[in-house]
Amino acid sequence: MGYDMSKFSLEGKVALVTGASYGIGFAIATAFAAAGAKIAFNDISEAAVERGLKNYAEAGIDVKGYVADVTDEEAVAGLVANIERDLGTIDILVNNAGIIKRIPMLDMSAADFRKVIDVDLNAPFIVSKAVIPGMIRKGHGKIINICSMMSELGRETVSAYAAAKGGLKMLTRNICSEYGEANIQCNAIGPGYIATPQTAPLRERQPDGSRHPFDAFIVAKTPAARWGTPEDLQGPAIFLASDASDFVNGHVLYVDGGILAYIGKQPQ
Repeated sequence: MGYDMSKFSLEGKVALVTGASYGIGFAIATAFAAAGAKIAFNDISEAAVERGLKNYAEAGIDVKGYVADVTDEEAVAGLVANIERDLGTIDILVNNAGIIKRIPMLDMSAADFRKVIDVDLNAPFIVSKAVIPGMIRKGHGKIINICSMMSELGRETVSAYAAAKGGLKMLTRNICSEYGEANIQCNAIGPGYIATPQTAPLRERQPDGSRHPFDAFIVAKTPAARWGTPEDLQGPAIFLASDASDFVNGHVLYVDGGILAYIGKQPQ
């Protein structure tokens, strides 16, 4: 008995990847384009959108870019309306936009905590809520939230980020619970430690040529013995966006090189 590999195709689908000017979002959007999808992305400023459009043009990918703040319900409603006008009803949403503030909890202001929660948890709620009605009308839809190792693990200085990403894991499960019957699959990808501009300071070589202590820590904690790359997320994202995953719902797919499976090396 064979398998219809066209189930992995995104031909003719419309995908919105939030905050996808560069990094993980850009890698996912470029993979979707290679699989046949029409791509829309947003970012917070005109300059960021222009930078993103330049990156896609250099990759030979035709996209639509929009300025929109994903924490603003009115702006998101306008974003979705513009995408529907320009490309059609959104079939695939990737809630990728996010921020992190590495501040010890006792030094963190409530305002900073709220800001992280607003971008990393409230925004996926707002954008998902905006696209689900169109998905219901169309009879199908795929929502992919970008979770984190911090959806499962704690670490010093990331109390707000961990709280938001843990909440996003449960929002993923709840969207599945509420809209699975409408043939909407809401899953998440939990990247491990990925080599992006955001994590570059953690990989900088020390003056003596040694690894940054955090870099050494992550490599030791990862069975694959390396940081991930944005490209490592592309296959999992295509799977969760495609018809191949139609009976996968409420799941977090951790793409972490094995960190969550591993207790770590015994000290020498």
